[in-house]
Amino acid sequence: MGPGDRVLDVAAGTGNAAIPAALAGADVVAADLAPELLETGRRLADERGARLRRQEADAEALPFDDGAFDTVISCVGVMFAPHHEAAAGELLRVCRPGGTIGLLSWTPGGFVGRMPATVKPYAPPSPPGAQLPPLWGDPEHVRALLGDRVIDESAGQHTVAVERFATPEEFRDYFKQRYGPAISVYESLADDSERIAALDTDLAGIARRHDRGTGEGHLVMDWEYLLYTAHRSPA
Repeated sequence: MGPGDRVLDVAAGTGNAAIPAALAGADVVAADLAPELLETGRRLADERGARLRRQEADAEALPFDDGAFDTVISCVGVMFAPHHEAAAGELLRVCRPGGTIGLLSWTPGGFVGRMPATVKPYAPPSPPGAQLPPLWGDPEHVRALLGDRVIDESAGQHTVAVERFATPEEFRDYFKQRYGPAISVYESLADDSERIAALDTDLAGIARRHDRGTGEGHLVMDWEYLLYTAHRSPA
């Protein structure tokens, strides 16, 4: 991505991918379903001197023309759209033939990928046909979604060491206040203090089980992700 490239960041959140793309000189649109995240992203972009456009949009029904972008990206974003085939179809539709699609998603077997299983017993029923977010971290699942509509695929699993949390409880509190899926579940439990306490215990517990640190004042966790890139088929 560079000067002159038309870039769409789908489910952009606060702009962790859109802002660097804009700073590299690309013409960037950050799209997200949550206006609150877009507003936070606006503030962060202003602080870093990044110029980009923001658009409230559903990843399953993007309000852009066919082939409108040279590059379509999503960093831990589109994976949370409940209907994977619909979201994948939109990524392809708005990318021009020969353009690039780049996705970063938590893997099913990694730390964050296992969190939905921890939260699911407390969550309201999923929409009909909804699929689990971490499936986007399985390269075979992504290939099945995109099929022969892409070429030149590259898929690699990587890990990032996360050391910012002092305790499992600090990790839990951060996620319950800032992580969209966790926020939604806690809101659904607003009148059930016992289940809130149980979920608190389970979220802290998953962090404690995945800590490989020394126990001397901070957690060290390895979070695994899939980095997937491909080009939109010319035809």
